[in-house]
Amino acid sequence: MQGGCGCGSGGGCGSNAAADIFSNNNAVTLTISAHEDHMAPTHPGVERKIRLDRRGFTRRSFLRTATVAVGGLAATAAAVSPIFKAMNEGEEIFPSLAELMQSHYKEMTPEYKEKVFARIEKKIQTKHGVDVTIKDPPPIDGVEFVYALNLSRCNGNRACVHACMKENNQSRESEMQYIRVLEMPRGTLDVEHSNHYFDGETVPADDKFYMPVQCHQCADAPCVKVCPIEATWTEPDGITVVDYDWCIGCRYCEAACPYWARRFNFSEPVIPADQINPDMGYLSNRIRQKGVMEKCTYCLHRTREGRMPACLEACPTGARKFGNINDPNSEVYQILKTKRIFVLKEEVGTMPRFFYYFDERAPRSAPPTSDTKGPISLDHLQTIGAGGEG
Repeated sequence: MQGGCGCGSGGGCGSNAAADIFSNNNAVTLTISAHEDHMAPTHPGVERKIRLDRRGFTRRSFLRTATVAVGGLAATAAAVSPIFKAMNEGEEIFPSLAELMQSHYKEMTPEYKEKVFARIEKKIQTKHGVDVTIKDPPPIDGVEFVYALNLSRCNGNRACVHACMKENNQSRESEMQYIRVLEMPRGTLDVEHSNHYFDGETVPADDKFYMPVQCHQCADAPCVKVCPIEATWTEPDGITVVDYDWCIGCRYCEAACPYWARRFNFSEPVIPADQINPDMGYLSNRIRQKGVMEKCTYCLHRTREGRMPACLEACPTGARKFGNINDPNSEVYQILKTKRIFVLKEEVGTMPRFFYYFDERAPRSAPPTSDTKGPISLDHLQTIGAGGEG
């Protein structure tokens, strides 16, 4: 822009445009110019302030600013109110420094584990008034656990659900359950037609059969693949576990599981002191904190010591079978070898260690339909350790 402005700079500073702008009382301008070295001291472009609307605050700008400020205060109050509420109720809000700095389970030495377990025991005793023992039984060499469930015998009584809840210290208030019992129409295995909320006092229904579903301990577990911090993994005995002190509660594993076997702990667990199971495993049934994922672990604190899962012991019909698939003399090995077994959602390729079957001549079993699978593939059995026999 060319033109004189009377500033003594020879007319090349382009200040005519600047003068036009400053004549508009409502303009918002930046008055710092690249030519200011050539301007006279009285030139308006030398002023280094950012001149805003000369009218100052208008009614509209005041209301806009006030609305933003009030909204910010309301959002802050809403964000911190749960903290104050929890503090008034005596709930622990922030983890201790020892909890924040705790190592991943796989990085713990035996001495470090002892310190961690002692801290957890003390915390439970302080919070719940119960003396507990935290232990960590390792996987047994040469053992790979599998489950087999006889659908001809299950009558939907849900005894397994209640036994699991008691054994694994699940919150009584939220009624978190690792096992879902599905009521299915006879003649189909389509879970889309199942009912999880059937009336347990009227079972078994004549035209239904019942399919308990829990963690399938997959050999190719999608939940393990999606965890961003490796808080969940599969142990050598086939059990998928969670380090509850490492879990961040992102729920990726819950979304990835095709069997809906993961549970998110939305609230602090509520368990009457006289109902707490004091025999706890670090990777299994210890009381979990709010904000982490939970799942079935085949009661590893029991099974790794030669006992059966609580759900199996509670089943009144003998529908549940459990054992080491690597042992040819085990009952589950013989079932997988001789029965027409199938797995749920075989098409997703997760290679589960949980199998279903019907008795050959059970009076309540339905005849096979197009939805009913034949014997499981040999590749599947080889993957989970059955040695290809069957």
